[in-house]
Amino acid sequence: MLLDSLIEFFTTYGYFAVFGVLLLCGFGLPIPEDITLVAGGVISSIACTADGSFLQALETCHQVHVMFAVSMAGVLIGDSTMFFLGYIFGEKLLKVKFFARIVTADRYKWVQAKFEKYGFWFIFAARFMPGLRSPIFVVSGITRKVSYIKFLLTDGFAAVISVPLWIYLGFWGERQLSNIADIEHYIKKGQMGVFTVIGIAIISLILIWFVKKKIKEKTGF
Repeated sequence: MLLDSLIEFFTTYGYFAVFGVLLLCGFGLPIPEDITLVAGGVISSIACTADGSFLQALETCHQVHVMFAVSMAGVLIGDSTMFFLGYIFGEKLLKVKFFARIVTADRYKWVQAKFEKYGFWFIFAARFMPGLRSPIFVVSGITRKVSYIKFLLTDGFAAVISVPLWIYLGFWGERQLSNIADIEHYIKKGQMGVFTVIGIAIISLILIWFVKKKIKEKTGF
């Protein structure tokens, strides 16, 4: 299983391995970011010898907080690299075979249309879109629809929600559950929870946009 393999790999090579895998995830590496983060949380718990409840362990085990910081760095540097590659090289980047596979012509048009409609909120949602995250970040750089500061703040805000969720889930799971299969069960529940929240947020934004449009049509403002 992927989670078992990542835990073994991270146990051997530590924080640098977690950082490296997350960095490559930003480049489109076909490894789920959430599973990677959970594995990081698991090994930070394994490295902690403190006894007591989960909350007591959080107070005494600095490893999990270091893992959170390392993971945030890997995620944001990877995302920023994709943004800057698009920003610096523009559409020329799409002639490179690797990026042409990530950003197809259809995806390029689709991302542009979504940017026109939702602006930088589309970047926020991209953090929760496995498989589409890299193309969206590349195109956001190519089109220059948002500045890097806005990109970083938006992506960072989304990462502050997603990264600790999975890191601390892995930490909790290793200490409270009996086996990896149980942790994977909670990963699926967490994924469903995230998708539900994002779905509600998207529907809410669409409703707000629709109401504003109707008000503007009636009032002219």
